[in-house]
Amino acid sequence: MSEAPWSRSEFEARLRAKGAGYHIHHPFNVMLNSGRASAAQIRGWVANRFYYQISIPIKDAAILSNCDDRTVRREWIRRIHDHDGDGDDAGGIEAWLRLADAVGLERARTESLEDLLPGVRFAVDAYVNFARRAPWPEAVCASLTEMFAPQIHRQRLAGWPEHYPWIEREGLRYFQNRVSQASRDVEFALATTLARFTTRTAQERALEVLQFKLDVLWQMNDALQHRYGVPS
Repeated sequence: MSEAPWSRSEFEARLRAKGAGYHIHHPFNVMLNSGRASAAQIRGWVANRFYYQISIPIKDAAILSNCDDRTVRREWIRRIHDHDGDGDDAGGIEAWLRLADAVGLERARTESLEDLLPGVRFAVDAYVNFARRAPWPEAVCASLTEMFAPQIHRQRLAGWPEHYPWIEREGLRYFQNRVSQASRDVEFALATTLARFTTRTAQERALEVLQFKLDVLWQMNDALQHRYGVPS
């Protein structure tokens, strides 16, 4: 006989507890946000994270292509607009390129992916392929790392101007935009996950899926640490 499902509140608490493994705690990110990173390390991070940024709308398009729920599609498509841009809004990808400009990277070099590390490519591609192949509710659940994202963006907004005054302030706008966007997005994704994963087996699967996404983000930082180092 299968175990009884967790209550909605307990299931949510277990999902949120996964934040203990969020990459905000990774040594490479701690270095970045504590002001100990060199210009080369910051540029390496920005150049490599660009691949993640341009892959997000591809991931979201994969979710839409698998989703048979019109209500979900109408909500989820905003994420593509957030990153690719819509109307007068240039979007998150352009905001990231402006961050690259602000840290001294040549835009053409960033867009060429010349500095992309194999470990970062592998992790990001694994996430996109998961979104293509998994049932859409699982791909939605994987996005719940956004529950923890506003904190990491607020750290950057609070600390980077002091730690790295050489970075042009306009380049930090991406982080500012994502504080509100991530909070909005996670509200819908969390409600969808809580509503769709209602058996104990399904709830345990949701935790596995969220852990997978956490591992993707952690692996990206592992690759960056291996290439660019972290001071002791």
